[in-house]
Amino acid sequence: MKGTGVKGSDLRGSGLKGSDVNGSGAKGSGPSRAAAWLTVPAGRRGKWVVLALWALLLIPALLLAGRLGEAEQNDNAAWLPSGAESTAVVQRAAAFGAADTVPAIVLYDRPTGITASDLTKAQADAAAFGSVEAVVGAVQGPVASPDGKALQTVVQLRKGKDGWEGLGHSVDALTAIGAAHADGLGFHVTGPAGYASDSIKAFGAGGSLTTITAIVVVVILLLTYRSPWLPLLSLVTVGGALAVAEAAVFLLARYAGLVVNKQTGFILVVLVFGAATDYALLLIARYREELAVHQDPHEAMARALRRCAPAITASAATVAAGLLLLVLAELNSTRGMGPACAIGVLVGWLAMLTLMPALLVACGRRAFWPRRPEFGAAAPDGGRIWTHLGDAIARRPRTVWIGTALALGALALGSFSLRADGLADTEQFTGHPQTAVGKQIQSAHFPAGAGDPLYVVAGADAAEPVRAALAGVPGVRAVSPPLPAGSQILLSAELSADPSSRDAMHTVALARTAVHAVPGADALVGGTTAIALDTRDAAAHDDALIIPVVLLTVLLILAVLLRSAVAPLLLIGTVVLSFGAALGVSALVFRHLFHFAGTDASFPLLAFVFLVALGVDYNIFLVTRIREDARTLGTRRAARTALTATGGVITSAGLVLAGTFAAMASLPLVFAAELGFAVAFGVLLDTLIVRSVLVTALTLHTGPRLWWPARHP
Repeated sequence: MKGTGVKGSDLRGSGLKGSDVNGSGAKGSGPSRAAAWLTVPAGRRGKWVVLALWALLLIPALLLAGRLGEAEQNDNAAWLPSGAESTAVVQRAAAFGAADTVPAIVLYDRPTGITASDLTKAQADAAAFGSVEAVVGAVQGPVASPDGKALQTVVQLRKGKDGWEGLGHSVDALTAIGAAHADGLGFHVTGPAGYASDSIKAFGAGGSLTTITAIVVVVILLLTYRSPWLPLLSLVTVGGALAVAEAAVFLLARYAGLVVNKQTGFILVVLVFGAATDYALLLIARYREELAVHQDPHEAMARALRRCAPAITASAATVAAGLLLLVLAELNSTRGMGPACAIGVLVGWLAMLTLMPALLVACGRRAFWPRRPEFGAAAPDGGRIWTHLGDAIARRPRTVWIGTALALGALALGSFSLRADGLADTEQFTGHPQTAVGKQIQSAHFPAGAGDPLYVVAGADAAEPVRAALAGVPGVRAVSPPLPAGSQILLSAELSADPSSRDAMHTVALARTAVHAVPGADALVGGTTAIALDTRDAAAHDDALIIPVVLLTVLLILAVLLRSAVAPLLLIGTVVLSFGAALGVSALVFRHLFHFAGTDASFPLLAFVFLVALGVDYNIFLVTRIREDARTLGTRRAARTALTATGGVITSAGLVLAGTFAAMASLPLVFAAELGFAVAFGVLLDTLIVRSVLVTALTLHTGPRLWWPARHP
């Protein structure tokens, strides 16, 4: 039949007969045992078995998924490089009672000058702060600024077992005390504890992120299929997959030592929604094609599963493998994210090959209402636009792929302007939380490094040499007397620069060189500035190690899938070029449109893994269709028919994935906005340009040589 992309010879050549699909899935000698298991969700009885099993699985999953927050670790250990010097300082500082404390800097300001009543209030507040459960040690201050317009009090807070959540509650308690009856006196809580509190509140918007992501998926599916039932079935399946994934991650975090945090939690939501919906779109498109050829929906679904499952499986394997390689990272936050997100992708894959087919078959053709596909009617062919595009590319494929590659390369040049050496505290939020305002007030009235010192742990015998070496470091403003604890001493050093600035990181590097040179001191430098420096260095190490390994892994998966040496190399080349272009455009947009100061140190690696792993999906969907059709049509003709057949579904998939990542901008965090934009833009670039134009042109130019060393696909 015309327009279906399936001929009678295709059915005969596949070994699939009407009697092959019946009951639970397959009969006869044609299908393999694996194929028979694959089609169980399409069976008359099999679909009910699958639905019952998922219902039984979802009962405990829904209960456990809601407890994922209990297993999240948002303290320093969950983010820091495990072997970093700053991590060792946190561990050794336990002997001084300062292992898990964070300073909160309380600021009072009055533009006309601090009055006596203002000072009295600040002193009363300082006494009241001591009653807050998490406060450790004596409250320092209030101290008046040199210009007499501000007061500063430093409160050390213990994070405790609740990590950031505990800090948030403590900061709220300080705010409730200090903001009461201020009578026009400015009051702000800033410093590391203040930023931690604002961060946890920003991450707490994850519930709204889930809602926004679900709305994006539903709207795009409604526009794609113009049916109320298909978006509903997809949303039910994705929601079930997310619940099972979150439950599995919770169990691994609670009982197997998997480290997860708030960042992992919101990325998991976005990734499951985006990837699983992509798989749903591919399955639905194939099922719709087969409904035009097979009168029985069970038979149509069995055929659809056999045809699309390899591509969906290869896609999920590629994404999961890329994510699992993040376990090689030094940063704990990155290392824990990999397995958690890989679980999400694999559960989404399983749901779309079991639960979704069973739901679709149970609903039959009614699932497509009001535009139900009829048996014997021409199936949608993807639209004329893709046919015309294929014809245009076929006229001059070499010119098209060279021109497209050069354009993408030009866009990639923008990546040289990317600043990925971390964000200062005041640069981490898209809005203006009270901590950022407080930081501006502190900078205007007090020395930049006040309240957030460096910490040095050293042997007690070398106390004075270490103190002298530290005091002589450029950028160190003052050094405290040593605090003894057994055979160790603890020193604190106030910096001249803002502790979250790049200048302060340079001072940390100089301080480490100085104290490490003291014989027998065994000195280590830590503190929040040292943590930022170690995080940046660990991220650079992770980039250099993981990016080549991810590329090699994806290349091997493509080689096994396509049984070719040429095609995987070409596809990898297009994906890398696409990543470079997306990174280049993102760097320019961040600097000149969004006016962000830079990016988080882990941004390049995460953007690379998501864009390469997810971007190659669309190449897999297209090239596996080309390989399938090339057996009867030849490679060049198959490239054009595959573009037509997959154009609509892959574009819809790209829009869904881009939309889900763009939803991350709803979080008031620069990191979330940047990663969301970069992945969304990169996915659209892959969908509309790389897959549609560049890969098609390369295939048309290369022809049968694409499958070398095999002579035929």
